[in-house]
Amino acid sequence: MEKTELIESGILELYVFGTLTEAENKEVAESAKKYPEVAAEILSIEKAVINLSDSFAPYLSAENYEKIRKQLIEKHSKVIPIAEKEESRNSFRYIGWAASILLLLGIGLLGYQLNQKEQLLAQNLKEKSVLEQNLALVQTQNEHSNQALAIVRNDDNMAIKLAGQAIDSTASAKVYWNKNTQVAYVDAAGLPDPPKGKVYQVWALKLNPLTPTSIGVLSDFTAENLKIFSVANVADAEAFGITLEPEGGSKAPTLEQLYTLGKV
Repeated sequence: MEKTELIESGILELYVFGTLTEAENKEVAESAKKYPEVAAEILSIEKAVINLSDSFAPYLSAENYEKIRKQLIEKHSKVIPIAEKEESRNSFRYIGWAASILLLLGIGLLGYQLNQKEQLLAQNLKEKSVLEQNLALVQTQNEHSNQALAIVRNDDNMAIKLAGQAIDSTASAKVYWNKNTQVAYVDAAGLPDPPKGKVYQVWALKLNPLTPTSIGVLSDFTAENLKIFSVANVADAEAFGITLEPEGGSKAPTLEQLYTLGKV
């Protein structure tokens, strides 16, 4: 009998209920081994029998039906095909692998996030340090500006303009001198930056005879500095001049390097 005919004949239901002859049972069992469709149909009938009420059981008394039903329940609860067992073991193995991978990924993600937070913290600390440095610089510049304004606005300070000389006619400077206190300041913003190894030196001059007295070296000639320098007190002067000298200054002015000069 062909598999389709066997499935549609109703014999498989009788096989499940155990009402076939021994020869018929053997024939159905061989067909089930030969045809997966037949085996699947037998399994489907068995599951349906388990779920049926005994009032709907065909061909059998309620007692026999319940007996067969219990046998089928035991069969399906105890007998697990080898393929299903292997699949179950594989599933647990795959779940274990997946859990391990997820754990590793979680640890990696945690490490990455921790590293990102550490980098962010380091960056914030660096930015904070830069901000503090900038704030300190601004405060220093503000103090210098206030000091410069106080010098310029002080009516007791005499402002002496120093004009550019032959070496650089565009150069200029100012000396703020308080004759009463003898305190003097030099505004050197109009001077070019000195070459490396050179400094500007300020001289208080007596003109007849020419007697120069060094009152200071302008060593901190940087862009951040407002270029207003405090120099030594001046008791008496008829003029002021600024020369370019070797680093550390000179005992006498180098007249060939006279950048600015102005009379009181």
